[in-house]
Order: sequence, then structure tokens, then C-alpha cells
Amino acid sequence: MSITIEPTMTSFTCQAILFDLDGTLVDSIAVVDRAWSKWAIRNGFEPALILPQIHGRRSIDSIRALTPHLDVEAEDERMRIEEANNTDGVVEVAGAMNFVASLPSNRWSIVTSGTSMVAKARMKAVGLSASYAVYGEDVENGKPNPEPYLLAASKLGLSPEACLVFEDTAAGIRSGHAAGMKVVAVTSGVDRPDLQIADAIIPDYLHIRSIFDGQKLRIDIGQ
Repeated sequence: MSITIEPTMTSFTCQAILFDLDGTLVDSIAVVDRAWSKWAIRNGFEPALILPQIHGRRSIDSIRALTPHLDVEAEDERMRIEEANNTDGVVEVAGAMNFVASLPSNRWSIVTSGTSMVAKARMKAVGLSASYAVYGEDVENGKPNPEPYLLAASKLGLSPEACLVFEDTAAGIRSGHAAGMKVVAVTSGVDRPDLQIADAIIPDYLHIRSIFDGQKLRIDIGQ
């Protein structure tokens, strides 16, 4: 006897969505890893030891933590220029652009640890534009501090609790949670045990939809 298993659905109700960028809406891992591998070798590190430490954080925070003896501002500027001028391999996370296009333009924002120079280059590479954004240089304290997400909610004129976050790193999830927001983790199909702290997990945007009633968004995630 065959058994039919009905698909389940996870739903969230919110007034706006706050998206991280790298790894969440755009797949830029190849560019990031190339740039940071070069930085690691240049500074006497093994890339394999450095790469797990830099994802989800502002570049200046990573440089300050790893090489406080260097001219941090100069190193960060060099990194920004290198990453902004190299978008080869930057693509959208599956279904991301269609999902964003389904949202009212005043009901979502980018909240990235990347600088505006780097983020805008990657957004342009996938044809993404945003009416609202918080970039790495807009805050004093980057993720996992809640400041980036609190600033984004403020820009939208909403309470933090009214916002739903989409993230791809543990640091980003902790930032959203610390801001009082629910968080959906995006794995891009990779097994990521560190993302289990999120309120829901999706591999991509191919089985997710938004419904806007004029005041609130309902986000339905197919399982």
C-alpha cells in the first residue's frame, strides 16, 4: 500500500523583508574566496584557515581581527576595489530575483556587511536594484551586532518585530535575532549545521511565494 505524504508549508506574516546580499540573494562565493585567498597569501596565512572566518562580516572587521598591526583602512580599501572590480562568476541564488520582484519596492531592503562599492557592483551583475539598503559603512557595529537590521527597520519606518530577515550566515542570523526579528536561512543547497539556529531554512527561492494584502506580507515556504 502506498502512502501519500502531503507537503507542509511554513508561513510568516510581516510588514517587510530584510535581505542579506552575498550568499542570500547573490552567489558571490567564487569572487569572495578568490579575493580573500589572495589577501591571505599576501599576509602569510593559509587561505583555508582564513575563509571560514570572514563570511557574513564586514571586511574591515575581519581585517582588524586578523591583522591589527596593518593599516586596516588601507587594506580594506584595497579589498573593496579588488572585489568591486571582479564580478566574474556572480549569479543570483536560484529564484531570488523573481521572489524580490514579487515584493512591493517599499517593503524590502538590502542589509549587507559589504560596502556600497562592492554590493552595488554585485547587484548590477545580476540586475538587482533596491530602493532601500544598509551597507557596511553605514553602521558602527557590523553583524552579529543587531545595528544593521535595526537601522534597516528604521529606514522603512517599521518596528523591528514587523520585519522578516533572510540570511546565509550564523553571524547574520544572530544579528537578526538580536534585533528581535525572525530569520529564514538560505543554504543554496549546502548542508550547513551552523544555520540550524534560524526560524526556517530554505535551499533557494524556487518554492516560496509572497502575498501582499495592502498592509502585510504573508510569506509561504513550501517544504
